[in-house]
Amino acid sequence: MKTGIFGLAGAGKTTVFNLLTGLDAATGFGGGKKANMGVTRVPDSRVDFLTSVYTPKRTVLAEIVFSDMPGQAPSKSGGGLDPQVVGELRTMEVLVLVLRAFLNPALTDSADPMRDLESMEAELLLADLSIIEKRLLRLSKEKGHEREEEALKLCLAHLEEERPLRTLDLAAEQWLLLKGFRFLSEKTLLVVVNASEDEPTFVPDGFSARLETMGAYGMTLCASIEQEIAQLDAEEQALFLADLGAEESARDRFIQMAYQAMDLVSFLTAGEDECRAWTIRRDTRAQDAAGKIHSDIARGFIRAETIHWDLLLEAGSY
Repeated sequence: MKTGIFGLAGAGKTTVFNLLTGLDAATGFGGGKKANMGVTRVPDSRVDFLTSVYTPKRTVLAEIVFSDMPGQAPSKSGGGLDPQVVGELRTMEVLVLVLRAFLNPALTDSADPMRDLESMEAELLLADLSIIEKRLLRLSKEKGHEREEEALKLCLAHLEEERPLRTLDLAAEQWLLLKGFRFLSEKTLLVVVNASEDEPTFVPDGFSARLETMGAYGMTLCASIEQEIAQLDAEEQALFLADLGAEESARDRFIQMAYQAMDLVSFLTAGEDECRAWTIRRDTRAQDAAGKIHSDIARGFIRAETIHWDLLLEAGSY
């Protein structure tokens, strides 16, 4: 899963990135103009159990690849996204927008996550509008692209109503025609409110309702506190998380949100050579799931021998 973290400068994007990946990228406005890259492995107790049973040569967990994009400098007019960042975000499967809900001494404007949410969502919509308008202008001079033109006009009307494409109901065939455009407002959007240490569980008024209309998912965390907690041992972590009213770390909560938003599940394979978690969409057919392992398996598919996890756990082995 390729995930791009973006937002306004000073929102704590890189701190969130470090929290999710366990890295130590430079934070602040001097953090650099290039994206930070990192990977986090998806914890899975089932894979841990299979590893203990088979003692394989290697164990492979599912992974989420993060790209922490440079933030929009507050000195630039409009507060929009840099074209280079827009290009990078188009290559991502999931977008993570970090909103500031804490006082940043380096900034003159107040912390207003809902204002910033509307601003950044508008940037995504405008980026898509620009592509569609240019493409429709070109198609108006050509013939043989009527189906594509029809789908683009539906997208245009939706965006002009200030609604993201992820909330547009198009036929699968129409989305397939538009796949190459890699529209930003069509992508899965996860919104992270980076709260202050004084109010680590702060949720902006109207946040949940707005996310629902946007077809997005969201969560609140205090990246600075959670990063400190992540350095503790398991027992101490549990105590501090309890003080925050959380049963799991921010990283684990984020992974669960991402899987829910993308409607993903994992299926497992196990043996003496390897124990591995394979990420697929929920309700993927067995033949297509087999193709995740190797395309030859999908082409020559006859049947799959499977067992429900609970039964394997109860029996202890095949």
